[in-house]
Amino acid sequence: MIDQAIREAVETKSLRLFSPERPLLLECGTTLSEVSVVYETYGTLNTEGTNAILICHALTANAHAAGYHSPSDKRAGWWDGIIGPGKAFDTDHYYVVCPNILGSCYGTSGPTSTNPLTGERYGTTFPQITVRDIVNVQKAVLDTLEIRRLATVCGSSLGGMQVLEWGIMFPEFCSSIIPISTAAQQPAWCIGLNVAARKAIMNDPVWNNGLYGRQPSDGLALARMIGMISYRSIGEFEERFGRDRLLEGHPFTPDNLFQVESYLRHHGEIFAERFDANTYLLLTRAMDAHDISIGRGDVRDVLASISPHALIVAVSSDIRYPSYFQQALSEHIPGATYVEIDSIHGHDAFLIEFDKLNNSIHQFLLKGSSI
Repeated sequence: MIDQAIREAVETKSLRLFSPERPLLLECGTTLSEVSVVYETYGTLNTEGTNAILICHALTANAHAAGYHSPSDKRAGWWDGIIGPGKAFDTDHYYVVCPNILGSCYGTSGPTSTNPLTGERYGTTFPQITVRDIVNVQKAVLDTLEIRRLATVCGSSLGGMQVLEWGIMFPEFCSSIIPISTAAQQPAWCIGLNVAARKAIMNDPVWNNGLYGRQPSDGLALARMIGMISYRSIGEFEERFGRDRLLEGHPFTPDNLFQVESYLRHHGEIFAERFDANTYLLLTRAMDAHDISIGRGDVRDVLASISPHALIVAVSSDIRYPSYFQQALSEHIPGATYVEIDSIHGHDAFLIEFDKLNNSIHQFLLKGSSI
């Protein structure tokens, strides 16, 4: 039975940050005079402001990481399995914060937002952001919430990229970092997958060079299908679908889809209903530009400069960011702890293997806790 108090506890909040007098300077050289940020919090901040945990979400997620917005909600937040009383990010002890990232289509300033200077939607005119820009906005959120130090910062994939940048940009602010299923530099393999996904969107006639009135659903759906293939694993697809079709018999009938085909189509369709095309283009380009060594020197030296305690989490079947990328992180970050989760679920294991994540993260935080 779901705890009714938990169902009623989660509230989505918003902030307005920066101003024309003190704008946000982006890495690309342009500025944003105003940034809206949507975020959620769980638990209570202590009087010292030092028991906070920052959750950095991945490419298409949002601030709703845990709990329920109302008693009628059928699904909890995407990381509810590890956020809450008695879980890895125990809200009886920690104040957990999850902001929508800069560029998001879920309330934080991005392509779907209105440009305050023109009164029109940004669309493709929203400036190209980077992972470092995302982190700078997150730091402004935490400062506004009067958080003085993070017990840890955690995230997977694009979220893990943010975590690494936190360990480099604001090491004195983080007691520890927990990057999951990520890399110090975006690999060519992932760039290739993102290029194909972006091309699928831009080839949709409805996209219209980003000036669409309605979403280019066919292109968005295809982009998601490309992504979903790499978010899971060969083993899972074989075990779950094999060569099975929706109906028995009639194997040469085009309408009798393979089950894996039906699965990918379904995920593509529901994604096209909830996400924005220009946002997808913007954020995947930010991922592809991710490289912690830019402007800092050799990547190994940059990793060696990371001072917060680090728990590096890999997944055995991840084909998006294979475990050797996380092994490289653990080899060069001083004193890092490396954990590899044995799972058939591939890159998306961080959304599924809650028991294993709870155990690894709990032990890590317990060992390094000063709260």
